Amino acid sequence: MGVPIMRDGQSLGAIVVQSYTEEAGFSSEDQGLLEFVASHILTALDRKRSTELLERSVEMRTQQLAAVNRALQQQVVERERAERLQAALFEIARLATEDIDSGEFHARVHRVVGRLLNADNFYIGLLSDDGDRLEFPYYVDTCHPRLTASRPLARGLSELVLRSREPLLGTPARIAELEAAGEIEYRQEQGAPSACWLGAPLLSGEQVIGLVAVQSYTNEDEFGAIDMELLTFVASQIAYAVQRRRATEFQQQAYTRLEERVAERTAELRREIRERERIQDRLRHQVMHDALTGLPNRDQLRLRLGQAMERTRETPARHSALLYLDVDRFKVINDSLGHLAGDDFLCEVARRLQSCVRQPDLVARLAGDEFAILIEDVALDAEGRPAAAIAVAERALEALTEPMEMAGCTLEPSASIGIAVTRPHQQHIDDLVRDADTALYRAKALGRKRWQLYDDSLQHTAVDQLTVEGELRLALKRDEIEPWFQPIVRLGDGAIVGHEALMRWRHPERGVLAPADFLRVAEDSGLVESMDWRLFKRAFLAAAAREDGTYLSINVAPRHLQRSDFTSRLLGLLERTGLAPDRLRIEVTEGSLLENPERVRGVLQRLLDAGVGVALDDFGTGYSSLSYLHSFPLRILKMDRTFLADLHRQGNSGPVIQAVVGLAHALGMDVVAEGVEIEEQRAALLELGCGFGQGFLFGRPAEFAEQAEPALPA
Repeated sequence: MGVPIMRDGQSLGAIVVQSYTEEAGFSSEDQGLLEFVASHILTALDRKRSTELLERSVEMRTQQLAAVNRALQQQVVERERAERLQAALFEIARLATEDIDSGEFHARVHRVVGRLLNADNFYIGLLSDDGDRLEFPYYVDTCHPRLTASRPLARGLSELVLRSREPLLGTPARIAELEAAGEIEYRQEQGAPSACWLGAPLLSGEQVIGLVAVQSYTNEDEFGAIDMELLTFVASQIAYAVQRRRATEFQQQAYTRLEERVAERTAELRREIRERERIQDRLRHQVMHDALTGLPNRDQLRLRLGQAMERTRETPARHSALLYLDVDRFKVINDSLGHLAGDDFLCEVARRLQSCVRQPDLVARLAGDEFAILIEDVALDAEGRPAAAIAVAERALEALTEPMEMAGCTLEPSASIGIAVTRPHQQHIDDLVRDADTALYRAKALGRKRWQLYDDSLQHTAVDQLTVEGELRLALKRDEIEPWFQPIVRLGDGAIVGHEALMRWRHPERGVLAPADFLRVAEDSGLVESMDWRLFKRAFLAAAAREDGTYLSINVAPRHLQRSDFTSRLLGLLERTGLAPDRLRIEVTEGSLLENPERVRGVLQRLLDAGVGVALDDFGTGYSSLSYLHSFPLRILKMDRTFLADLHRQGNSGPVIQAVVGLAHALGMDVVAEGVEIEEQRAALLELGCGFGQGFLFGRPAEFAEQAEPALPA
């Protein structure tokens, strides 16, 4: 009995059963059963065929993925090698331009090359100047460590590279071919032959100047085309470095020869210049000195006076003093003893005056018995008197009163001296000379043998001290003492960060007066402390009303810091006026720190703990001790205006300012420059690292209602 195996009406095969006995017979039920089995056999066959197809598909896809993976791995290896190669090439190119000696350059190139290929045996050969020898400025070889520094040219692989001007990859087969062709010759003294050799020429334009080579004495290391490409690039960089160093050496030799010629010519010119200067000095001395005494004359004095007055105008704190001296009764001496004795007398006076001064002070003879002494850089005391000039005047009077033997007579000379100090407002030399002359005649009028200091306050002050004192007492009652505010500006963008409160007196008749017009009287009368507290109160109220985030800076005199209740009184005033402590800065001077330093340190620390900042004012006018900057709780350093005097004229203050700013910043302090008057000073300060400033460039002191934003460039 047989039934077909069918799919979709198509016969794919058959299933058959049969019997060879008559007893067995098949029925229609058996046929139905066999048909059912045939359908299941077809299903089983289809499932087995699908499984085999899937297994073959998976195996094929696995093989494809393995191939892709191998390709990716190879790409990664190639990329990593390319990156190492690129890094090495960049490093070699950089080394070629570095300012290092040749030995260091060659050693570092060798290390870079050794990271990419086997460079245990590495050398650089350069042709000698005559082209007959090969010199080895760098040589490393494991088999021949004692190679001489140079050798004559032969017919080795190195010479073949030099002749062909092309890189050479010497595999064992290639070396054998070259030997057979007679291109190279192996010599026993060269040591063991190379199993693999790679060299590249050093080219300078069209000229070959040497080679670089690596080699191996075993078959384990073989070089390839990539290695040859790398070594060729290395050779180009070595050639560039060699030529650059040779050019530098040639240039240095040329410079040396030029300097020798210049030195010879300079020596000749110096001899000529010295002779010319000697003649000019003699003529200049004759023109600028008194023929009798040898002292500087009036012309030289006026020249130096002009320079001194210019310094005072540029830096108001730098004063000079002029002493105008007249010998008493010289006419009697000259008429009685004769002109020769009179000349000797004047020469002795000149000698004694010179003994009373120091360099660079100047003693000059003006005419007849008139002399002058210029003393530079004199400091003014608290009363505005030049102590150093007064000391010189007293020494001069004492020296001149010593008895003098002249023409058989014993003379007891004397003199009168007038002293005048340079002031910023003075424009003409004659003004200073006139002031000194006025003081001289005043000294004579008071009885001679004395000095007199010129005091222009007598000409400019319209009221006496008692009147001013009475008016100040009324001013306190009428609340005429008021704060005017000078802006403190961030130099970078011109933004106002704070204001310094300055004392002004709104006089009912004379208008607004600055401290110079009344402060001395206030101090002498004991009113100044009450005026300070009145100023503090009004300044705190005005600052509290401004909700702009700026801070207020006030000047605190040494007398306040010595008061035991100063801290509590100041903090109480802040609380009553509504000004936050962190918006207040107090400014103290170096003099304040010197009076009972431990007490002052405690006062400043308590204020700092409460939030009040502390600034060191007028830094540079006192001792300028750096110990203050770290031993006292200071947060701001205010440089005095004297630092800025010649800043825009390329003076010496720039490095000093830069050093002070750097030190302050290192200690965590802000720096405020005082006296910024012109744009050039602002720009120079900003370049030197100073962040803040105040001065007329940003606005003069005024009431808050009159304050305007400073006009600064963006």
